[in-house]
Amino acid sequence: MVLSERQREELNRAVVDYLHSQGHTETLAAFLQESEVGSAEQDKKYAGLLEKKWTSVIRLQKKVMDLESKIEEMDKHIQSGGGIKKKSSAADWIPRPPERSSLTGHRMTITRVLFHPVYSILVTASEDATIKLWDYETGDFEKTLKGHTDSVQDLAFDQGGKFLASCSADLTIRLWDFQTYDCTKTLRGHEHNISSVCFLPSGDFILSASRDKSIKMWEVSTGYCVQNFLGHREWVRCVRVSPDGTLIASGSNDHTVRVWSVASKECKSELRDHDHVIECVAWAPQVAHAAINDAVTGEEKKDGRSNGPFLVSGCRDRTLRIWDVTAGVCLLTMVGHENWVRDVVFHPGGKFLVSCSDDKTLKVWDIKNQRCSKTLEAHSHFVTTLDFHLTGPWVATGSVDLKVNVWECR
Repeated sequence: MVLSERQREELNRAVVDYLHSQGHTETLAAFLQESEVGSAEQDKKYAGLLEKKWTSVIRLQKKVMDLESKIEEMDKHIQSGGGIKKKSSAADWIPRPPERSSLTGHRMTITRVLFHPVYSILVTASEDATIKLWDYETGDFEKTLKGHTDSVQDLAFDQGGKFLASCSADLTIRLWDFQTYDCTKTLRGHEHNISSVCFLPSGDFILSASRDKSIKMWEVSTGYCVQNFLGHREWVRCVRVSPDGTLIASGSNDHTVRVWSVASKECKSELRDHDHVIECVAWAPQVAHAAINDAVTGEEKKDGRSNGPFLVSGCRDRTLRIWDVTAGVCLLTMVGHENWVRDVVFHPGGKFLVSCSDDKTLKVWDIKNQRCSKTLEAHSHFVTTLDFHLTGPWVATGSVDLKVNVWECR
């Protein structure tokens, strides 16, 4: 391959920077003389350029190998008489075995996995008091964020991914600048283990839930607690805000899900059909409303359809329940897990729910037909957490087995 004059100069300067940074003085002197680059003093734009180019090549090679293996699979399928499958839409993609990659590095149970909304970064939290960053496409470890002194329980990004919030059993919430990876604020006020955290859609406020039975709202700019939500009688395990930012849902050891108004700060409803600890809650996106209504009233019937909002809860009673928040009633119950349900998310396409459990599985639920359509043996121990990428075909799971598995959807 013939390089242009500009490409050759850029490569030579990148090599000079690399040799200089590694201290190879004799090789550098010889290279400077033969390449006619001139001085070893380089423009900052060449700093680390050779390493960046090299890692980019490795990533591209891995992608090429993945594509070649997929082409080989398709060739075998066609040759065996299977024909060419009709291409499914992204709304129908679900995680398929085997896992794309298995990430190891945490020393204790994985408590949370979370995809960055923009970059190809997966963030994980653990009982080992650390937060780790990974490139989920390549499986490469990127960085560790340290600051908490006890188990990190939950993570949340603001909508743009500029800030990361983490909460811990050390009674603090930390706010991290995701450009510099510095901890910019530490919020204190809870009197016991902080189990859940999330941003309001505006990004101006953070919500936290704690074993001290309270939910607190914090102003991001000042770090001050501006509101307490009191009503749960036991440990508040989880808190999540509705997509429009008007409602808050919380689940507790008192076996209830409570829905709160952000504007009035009052509890609007108390949902009571579960008979054990509520581990997780998730709001249904607008795109899921049709599937929920089809399941309740039938696809043909247009009468009696609800505008929502809808909410799903996962419980230690091994069930998932979908609620009509306005009516305060349970619409659907999903039964199939053989142990505690630990986490649940809606598929971005709206047709499915995805849940994980202490039965070591990941389950995909067809909402409209009210059945489990796929079960993956996800880990060798309890599966504690999961996340579904909002725009890409990726699901991540974390476990007591100390592994984070990344699954590709197709």
